[in-house]
Amino acid sequence: MKQLQEILDGLKVVKIVGPADVEISDLVCDSRLVSPGALFVAVRGVAVDAHRFIPAVTAAGATAVLCEELPAELSPAVTYVVVEHSEIALSHVASAWFDHPSRHLRLVGVTGTNGKTTTATLLYELAQALGYKAGLLSTVKNVVDRTEEPAVQTTPDHLTLNRLLARMVDAGCEYAFMEVSSHACAQHRIDGLRFAGGVFTNLTRDHMDFHKTVDAYIAAKKSFFDMLPADAFALVNADDKVGAVMVQNTAARRLTYSLRGVADYRCRVIESRLDGMSLEVDGRQVEVPFVGRFNAYNVLAVYGVARTLGFGRDEVLVALSGLGAVDGRFQTIRIPNGAVAVVDYAHTPDALVNVLDTIRGVLGNEGKGRVITVCGCGGNRDTGKRPIMAREAARRSDRVILTSDNPRDEDPEEILRQMQAGLDDELAARTLTITDRRQAIRTAIALADAGDVVLIAGKGHETYQEVKGVKHHFDDREEVQQAIHNS
Repeated sequence: MKQLQEILDGLKVVKIVGPADVEISDLVCDSRLVSPGALFVAVRGVAVDAHRFIPAVTAAGATAVLCEELPAELSPAVTYVVVEHSEIALSHVASAWFDHPSRHLRLVGVTGTNGKTTTATLLYELAQALGYKAGLLSTVKNVVDRTEEPAVQTTPDHLTLNRLLARMVDAGCEYAFMEVSSHACAQHRIDGLRFAGGVFTNLTRDHMDFHKTVDAYIAAKKSFFDMLPADAFALVNADDKVGAVMVQNTAARRLTYSLRGVADYRCRVIESRLDGMSLEVDGRQVEVPFVGRFNAYNVLAVYGVARTLGFGRDEVLVALSGLGAVDGRFQTIRIPNGAVAVVDYAHTPDALVNVLDTIRGVLGNEGKGRVITVCGCGGNRDTGKRPIMAREAARRSDRVILTSDNPRDEDPEEILRQMQAGLDDELAARTLTITDRRQAIRTAIALADAGDVVLIAGKGHETYQEVKGVKHHFDDREEVQQAIHNS
């Protein structure tokens, strides 16, 4: 229970109709969850404007309603709080409801198109390896100290986010590391949080179905750094041209990392293999179980954050060398005939290019071998990247199998036709189309000979395939193992 005025403390309010000293028993933004004594926050969502449900929630016993516009009829038993932007207000009242948990943690957010999950996860694992309790909020899973639960969104909704952070505080965590998605920035889910620092990994085309333009996508990411306080840090990839844009208006201390030029934190790839890399970081050589230049950037970002947080150089490097691969991120599975399967979450053109270039580079070092790629594109998402994904896969592979990803509400055959539009005759000649993903994976494994690499791209850690609103169990890693068993 909390006093309404306590929850509203510090919030910019246009006006309050009714008493502000009422007791609040719950905070909800879903009208179906309202119970007597609750504060209901009416948010104008993408599909539904929750203001239409205000009469229903007051009838259900809500004590207070936070909204942008008063309903036509007011209930004398309800206090109405009017704000300019209820979604922004929700972030702040959610934080207040859970006693501002981010103020009691050293919270670091990681944003960018690719590398968020790996960077955030490795930061969490590093802190734990160094003896500190920490929490993780990621695409793959949410973790409170050592207690894991599946993640529904890359960045949880306002209430779930603060609830998880509060659980971390209660569990004695000192640090929390979270992926900050562009959706979360645009929807103000993180506005009420206090960050100790932020990381920018890179930016390429993604989420055009939501943001519509690249400029809007950049602006969403940039807003995260704009909100960082002066005592926080902003660590950006200096090798990405958007890095400087991210910190143009930040009050935070600016730091950079780079594989190519002058920066606060630098790294060089000495050797890359399918089972890991040898890196030179800050003048020290370290072996890590990660592959490719894109992962060198991720490791360097982790190192930069750790050093900025005050951890010692040598203890960080030793800990990094002992960490394991992140679920669904360049996970390798040995095939008995001498081939290797790689399962990776790469679902954007840039991520796919990075993984395939890495595989090509390793094959060049270790001898001849073919690259066989299985990939698709998700439904109800950016359609513009579909022909690009197919073209880049075919350019960098010896054989490509286009297949279904998560078709969601779309016809998988139509998604594949849109992918095929990116292929000229030469690229089409090395491409197969097998709609059934299970059969596509089995075909790729059957085609592989000793020395070949089979890349299964797009789903990574996911354990489902979504078709017509239903999620069916499907795990690329399990399918690879089953294909090997049946071969």
